[in-house]
Amino acid sequence: MEGFRLGSILGFEIRVDLSWLLIFFLVLWTLSAGVFPANYPGFDNATYFGMGIVATLLFFASLLAHELSHSFVARTKGIPVEGITLFIFGGVSRTRMDAETPGDELQIAGVGPLVSLLLSGLFALIWYVGISFSWSVVFTGVFAYLAAINLALAIFNMLPGFPLDGGRVFR
Repeated sequence: MEGFRLGSILGFEIRVDLSWLLIFFLVLWTLSAGVFPANYPGFDNATYFGMGIVATLLFFASLLAHELSHSFVARTKGIPVEGITLFIFGGVSRTRMDAETPGDELQIAGVGPLVSLLLSGLFALIWYVGISFSWSVVFTGVFAYLAAINLALAIFNMLPGFPLDGGRVFR
Protein backbone atom coordinates (compact mmCIF):
# COMPACT_ATOMS: atom_id res chain seq x y z
CA MET A 1 0.00 0.00 0.00
CA GLU A 2 1.26 3.43 -0.88
CA GLY A 3 0.50 6.50 1.09
CA PHE A 4 2.05 8.76 3.65
CA ARG A 5 3.19 8.66 7.25
CA LEU A 6 0.79 10.47 9.56
CA GLY A 7 2.88 10.14 12.71
CA SER A 8 3.46 7.80 15.61
CA ILE A 9 1.28 6.92 18.60
CA LEU A 10 2.54 4.79 21.50
CA GLY A 11 5.47 3.77 19.30
CA PHE A 12 3.24 2.57 16.45
CA GLU A 13 3.81 4.22 13.08
CA ILE A 14 0.51 5.45 11.64
CA ARG A 15 0.27 5.46 7.85
CA VAL A 16 -2.56 6.60 5.60
CA ASP A 17 -3.07 4.83 2.29
CA LEU A 18 -4.15 7.16 -0.52
CA SER A 19 -7.38 5.14 -0.88
CA TRP A 20 -8.34 6.41 2.60
CA LEU A 21 -8.72 9.93 1.21
CA LEU A 22 -11.58 8.70 -0.99
CA ILE A 23 -13.54 7.29 1.95
CA PHE A 24 -12.70 10.32 4.12
CA PHE A 25 -14.24 12.73 1.63
CA LEU A 26 -17.15 10.37 0.91
CA VAL A 27 -18.02 10.20 4.63
CA LEU A 28 -17.58 13.96 4.98
CA TRP A 29 -19.85 14.66 2.00
CA THR A 30 -22.47 12.11 3.13
CA LEU A 31 -22.66 13.64 6.60
CA SER A 32 -22.50 17.29 5.50
CA ALA A 33 -24.85 17.08 2.55
CA GLY A 34 -27.17 14.28 3.59
CA VAL A 35 -27.25 12.90 7.12
CA PHE A 36 -27.02 16.07 9.19
CA PRO A 37 -29.29 18.28 7.01
CA ALA A 38 -31.92 15.51 6.93
CA ASN A 39 -31.83 14.91 10.68
CA TYR A 40 -31.30 18.49 11.87
CA PRO A 41 -32.94 20.90 9.40
CA GLY A 42 -32.68 24.67 9.60
CA PHE A 43 -28.93 25.30 9.66
CA ASP A 44 -26.73 26.76 6.95
CA ASN A 45 -24.32 24.72 4.83
CA ALA A 46 -21.30 25.95 6.79
CA THR A 47 -22.78 24.53 10.01
CA TYR A 48 -23.43 21.17 8.36
CA PHE A 49 -19.92 21.18 6.93
CA GLY A 50 -18.49 21.93 10.38
CA MET A 51 -20.54 19.11 11.90
CA GLY A 52 -19.34 16.84 9.09
CA ILE A 53 -15.67 17.70 9.62
CA VAL A 54 -15.84 17.09 13.37
CA ALA A 55 -17.83 13.87 13.00
CA THR A 56 -15.60 12.54 10.22
CA LEU A 57 -12.38 13.29 12.11
CA LEU A 58 -13.73 11.72 15.31
CA PHE A 59 -15.02 8.72 13.38
CA PHE A 60 -11.58 8.09 11.93
CA ALA A 61 -10.00 8.73 15.34
CA SER A 62 -12.36 5.99 16.60
CA LEU A 63 -11.16 3.64 13.86
CA LEU A 64 -7.59 4.45 14.83
CA ALA A 65 -8.35 3.74 18.52
CA HIS A 66 -9.85 0.39 17.45
CA GLU A 67 -6.66 -0.50 15.56
CA LEU A 68 -4.39 0.84 18.31
CA SER A 69 -6.09 -1.50 20.78
CA HIS A 70 -5.30 -4.50 18.55
CA SER A 71 -1.70 -3.35 18.22
CA PHE A 72 -1.25 -2.65 21.91
CA VAL A 73 -2.57 -6.08 22.97
CA ALA A 74 -0.50 -7.78 20.26
CA ARG A 75 2.62 -6.05 21.58
CA THR A 76 1.83 -7.18 25.14
CA LYS A 77 1.64 -10.74 23.76
CA GLY A 78 5.13 -10.45 22.28
CA ILE A 79 4.00 -9.94 18.69
CA PRO A 80 6.03 -7.28 16.89
CA VAL A 81 3.81 -4.58 15.38
CA GLU A 82 5.29 -2.46 12.61
CA GLY A 83 2.43 0.01 12.63
CA ILE A 84 -1.10 0.75 11.52
CA THR A 85 -2.33 1.66 8.07
CA LEU A 86 -5.66 3.38 7.48
CA PHE A 87 -7.14 2.59 4.07
CA ILE A 88 -10.45 2.60 2.24
CA PHE A 89 -11.94 -0.31 4.23
CA GLY A 90 -10.87 0.96 7.65
CA GLY A 91 -7.54 0.03 9.12
CA VAL A 92 -5.09 -2.78 9.65
CA SER A 93 -2.39 -3.42 12.22
CA ARG A 94 0.79 -4.54 10.48
CA THR A 95 2.20 -7.40 12.57
CA ARG A 96 5.23 -9.53 11.78
CA MET A 97 3.61 -12.77 12.96
CA ASP A 98 0.30 -14.26 14.06
CA ALA A 99 -0.72 -15.03 17.61
CA GLU A 100 0.77 -18.28 18.91
CA THR A 101 -2.17 -19.38 21.04
CA PRO A 102 -5.95 -19.26 20.58
CA GLY A 103 -6.25 -17.27 23.81
CA ASP A 104 -3.88 -14.61 22.51
CA GLU A 105 -5.77 -14.47 19.20
CA LEU A 106 -9.06 -14.08 21.08
CA GLN A 107 -7.72 -11.20 23.16
CA ILE A 108 -6.09 -9.42 20.21
CA ALA A 109 -9.16 -9.79 17.99
CA GLY A 110 -11.73 -9.09 20.69
CA VAL A 111 -10.26 -5.87 22.05
CA GLY A 112 -10.99 -3.84 18.89
CA PRO A 113 -14.77 -4.31 18.93
CA LEU A 114 -14.70 -3.83 22.71
CA VAL A 115 -13.02 -0.44 22.24
CA SER A 116 -15.60 0.48 19.59
CA LEU A 117 -18.37 -0.52 21.98
CA LEU A 118 -16.83 1.54 24.80
CA LEU A 119 -16.48 4.54 22.47
CA SER A 120 -20.12 4.13 21.48
CA GLY A 121 -21.06 4.26 25.14
CA LEU A 122 -18.88 7.30 25.77
CA PHE A 123 -20.35 9.18 22.81
CA ALA A 124 -23.87 8.15 23.87
CA LEU A 125 -23.17 9.49 27.35
CA ILE A 126 -21.96 12.82 25.92
CA TRP A 127 -25.08 12.94 23.74
CA TYR A 128 -27.31 12.17 26.74
CA VAL A 129 -25.68 14.84 28.92
CA GLY A 130 -25.99 17.30 26.04
CA ILE A 131 -29.67 16.52 25.57
CA SER A 132 -30.25 16.77 29.34
CA PHE A 133 -28.66 20.21 29.47
CA SER A 134 -30.30 21.42 26.22
CA TRP A 135 -27.05 21.78 24.30
CA SER A 136 -27.35 22.64 20.64
CA VAL A 137 -28.21 19.82 18.22
CA VAL A 138 -25.16 20.97 16.29
CA PHE A 139 -23.15 19.45 19.14
CA THR A 140 -25.41 16.60 20.25
CA GLY A 141 -26.11 15.51 16.68
CA VAL A 142 -22.44 14.80 16.09
CA PHE A 143 -22.24 12.66 19.22
CA ALA A 144 -25.46 10.81 18.40
CA TYR A 145 -23.90 9.88 15.04
CA LEU A 146 -20.61 8.83 16.68
CA ALA A 147 -22.43 6.65 19.22
CA ALA A 148 -24.40 4.93 16.45
CA ILE A 149 -21.49 4.47 14.03
CA ASN A 150 -19.20 3.03 16.72
CA LEU A 151 -21.92 0.59 17.78
CA ALA A 152 -22.35 -0.42 14.13
CA LEU A 153 -18.57 -0.79 13.80
CA ALA A 154 -18.42 -3.06 16.86
CA ILE A 155 -21.29 -5.23 15.59
CA PHE A 156 -19.98 -5.38 12.01
CA ASN A 157 -16.47 -6.32 13.15
CA MET A 158 -17.86 -9.22 15.18
CA LEU A 159 -19.43 -10.89 12.13
CA PRO A 160 -17.85 -14.36 11.93
CA GLY A 161 -16.02 -13.86 8.65
CA PHE A 162 -12.26 -13.70 8.27
CA PRO A 163 -10.44 -11.23 8.27
CA LEU A 164 -12.99 -9.39 10.44
CA ASP A 165 -12.39 -9.53 14.17
CA GLY A 166 -15.36 -11.87 14.59
CA GLY A 167 -13.78 -14.29 12.11
CA ARG A 168 -10.55 -14.21 14.08
CA VAL A 169 -12.47 -14.79 17.34
CA PHE A 170 -14.43 -17.63 15.73
CA ARG A 171 -11.21 -19.20 14.40
